[in-house]
Amino acid sequence: MPERPTALIMAAGWGTRMRSSLPKVLHPVCGRPMLDWVIAAARDAGAGRVVCVTRPGDGVAARLPEGVESVEQTSGEGTGSAVLAARDRLEPQSTVLILSGDHPLLSASLITELIAAHELADAAATMLTTEGLDPAGYGRVVRAVDGSVERIVETKTTEGVPAQELAIREINLGAYAFAAGDLLGTLDSVGVTDGERYLTAVFPILIDGGRRVIAHRTTDVLSAIGVNTRADLIEVERHARRRLIEAHALAGVSFSSPETTTIDFDVEIGEDTRIEPGVSLRRGTRIGRGCTIGPQTTIAAATIADGVSARHSYLFDCEVEAGATIGPFAYLRPGASVGAGAKVGAFVELKNSRIGAGAKVPHLSYIGDADVGEGANVGAGNITANYDGRRKHRTVIGKGARTGVDTSFVAPVRVGDGAYTGAGSVITGDVPDGALGIAREKQRNIEGFAKRVEDERTE
Repeated sequence: MPERPTALIMAAGWGTRMRSSLPKVLHPVCGRPMLDWVIAAARDAGAGRVVCVTRPGDGVAARLPEGVESVEQTSGEGTGSAVLAARDRLEPQSTVLILSGDHPLLSASLITELIAAHELADAAATMLTTEGLDPAGYGRVVRAVDGSVERIVETKTTEGVPAQELAIREINLGAYAFAAGDLLGTLDSVGVTDGERYLTAVFPILIDGGRRVIAHRTTDVLSAIGVNTRADLIEVERHARRRLIEAHALAGVSFSSPETTTIDFDVEIGEDTRIEPGVSLRRGTRIGRGCTIGPQTTIAAATIADGVSARHSYLFDCEVEAGATIGPFAYLRPGASVGAGAKVGAFVELKNSRIGAGAKVPHLSYIGDADVGEGANVGAGNITANYDGRRKHRTVIGKGARTGVDTSFVAPVRVGDGAYTGAGSVITGDVPDGALGIAREKQRNIEGFAKRVEDERTE
């Protein structure tokens, strides 16, 4: 069995055109640094090792995924110098992939094709090419009679380039497979041009030495999209998001407005779930089968079970069990847990609280650091006063309890199973099971008060 290839990924450079303090390759695409997309594609294509070439102090090495090696390019400029920086990481008898860390749309399947073409031809080098883009400014690939690569004609400037070569549409996309021994042995012979050692300068040396250089042509032009500006980042994210949505759709998820859906790379969605317009699904989100999410709902790092409905709401780092309904305009904060069949309604905020199965918090309430029992009903405008200025305390509302509107619970406090609270109460002590807790001033009516106020205004 041949040795698995090594992927050498060019990840150096801050990318000043991004106008950002964050290194270019760490800018996220659908919730994942663009460099990590390239790393994942290389691994999925069978790379045994992944080595990233970084610059000292750029912060990229510290952010690499587990198992990825890094090597610093401390001298020289250009892709050729970057490869030489990793010389000690490459086995001469192996295949080495040279990939760019700012091309996050390069797919694993295309890398697999590149490797297969390279190894089948027993080539010294194989370059990825396409005829599907405007060739202006790219290196045009001139083929020999036998179909191998004869040379590359750079056309950043067209002065002096023959018309027949400018008519060539096949261009070099900058992803390569090399026989590592041929590559390393040739790079030492490459000189410095305009302050850089260019990797493409190895091709004429290999060809002149009788080694075979071939091109693997693809119609996947998205692989050629590199990121140098935030405008490029917008374009790349648009394509990446569309790929993710299409993959979910093929797995049985419906999207009523894919153009207004934002979705991150690791989101999981079950069959027969429907995603309505304006939905944003962020990293770490897991959604079950048969749910309706949206419209206008954001879910991040949350676990949503089967059959849940969540409309016009924001859910973050929380858990919702099967058949529950959320919203509209609910806010579930970290530590919120909603039981099966429960309801969290309009303008309700939950934080670090458990709502039991079948319980209802229908509207206009803040429930923080609380446990609401199964089948309980929390009236409109209820508030748990969970902070005494020094510590947080919990409120417990028992199974089947019924709380009146505008009730405040001054924690720590417990309302027992099947108990009630009167409307407008401020509950500061425990309410026994089955009891009614009332804590409010007796109503007084002051006759003539309205006329008195009116008379004072006219004085």
